[in-house]
Amino acid sequence: MYHVALERVSDYGRETMREGVARLLEPLGGMERYVKPGERVLIKPNLLSAKPAEAAVTTHPELLRAVILEVQKAGGVPLVGDSPGVGSGRRVAERSGMMAVIEETGAEFVPFTEAVPVAASGTFKEFELARPYLEADRLINLPKLKTHEMMTMTCCVKNLFGAVVGTAKAAWHLKAGADKELFADMLLELYRLREPDLNIVDAVVAMEGNGPGSGDPCQVGVLLAGDNAVAVDHVAARVAGIPRQLLYLESAARRMGLAGSNAGEVAVLGPDPDRVLERPLRLPHLSDVQFGLPGFLKNRLRNQFTSRPEVAPGKCELCSVCVKACPPAAIRVQGGRLRFDYQRCIRCFCCRELCPHAALTLRDGWLLWLMKKSGRSI
Repeated sequence: MYHVALERVSDYGRETMREGVARLLEPLGGMERYVKPGERVLIKPNLLSAKPAEAAVTTHPELLRAVILEVQKAGGVPLVGDSPGVGSGRRVAERSGMMAVIEETGAEFVPFTEAVPVAASGTFKEFELARPYLEADRLINLPKLKTHEMMTMTCCVKNLFGAVVGTAKAAWHLKAGADKELFADMLLELYRLREPDLNIVDAVVAMEGNGPGSGDPCQVGVLLAGDNAVAVDHVAARVAGIPRQLLYLESAARRMGLAGSNAGEVAVLGPDPDRVLERPLRLPHLSDVQFGLPGFLKNRLRNQFTSRPEVAPGKCELCSVCVKACPPAAIRVQGGRLRFDYQRCIRCFCCRELCPHAALTLRDGWLLWLMKKSGRSI
């Protein structure tokens, strides 16, 4: 059995969080089970973009503080690192409040700037991952529970995509991002190259709606932990109330036969995850109903069966973050406005995810709009 601990924690007060993390880890054997004296322990939070902690875009700094202190108590040497979707890791850590915690606790910030090639044996034969991610003695994964416009949910496995350095993320979106199942396969193959020793999920305040960067904070009031990321993601999805058929990563993990992907082998230590929330998290905008169509129809009807990004009136400040972040270079500034090449657009929605002004919305293709209106699906 793969055990996943679940602990109710009401807020991000410093002592509340410290005590909550200690209670969370106790039934798993405590931090001492995962960290030995002298080991260099990489703590990998979610540093998606430079937003304040209350926006629920990044892992909360008080959870990071509590985990750093537990690592130090076990005799480990805490390192903190990630590669954000846009901008420098240091700037995101400062804006989110995490850098202050790193400095106050004496932990070391290790920016993900140098990539190391790693051979893989699945569909994708090689990844280039951050050196600190590969060289640390232990890896603690610290994701934020959020909805996700491409994968429906982002949690433990998806958070590890931050091990891909900087602009290389765009290359992976271009290579695999046009197909959600293929992108899920890629994420799981990356996960298998270095599985975290421990996963601790920040779900005290989660994100719902158009996550991972443009959704709304939602009080959930729990932390989750376990050493199998796939199993922890399964329990997190139950907390969030997300239907299994919408969980592309979970479906891919079952297809691959990965440990923790069978619900019957996952045991929850703590409250019933199905009863944490009175209502499920609000899901992202349905952006695609072309799955199951043959390839030649997908190509011909792609614009009609999918949503496409466009500018929300009066919000765009022409900062060009989306232009730089777009994997297929389908966005440009021309004539004082953003212009999209929808034939090149792969619908990864990185532009919406990383826009600092929430200036991009989605417009449904007419067949997608018609199917939503009629309540039908493919």
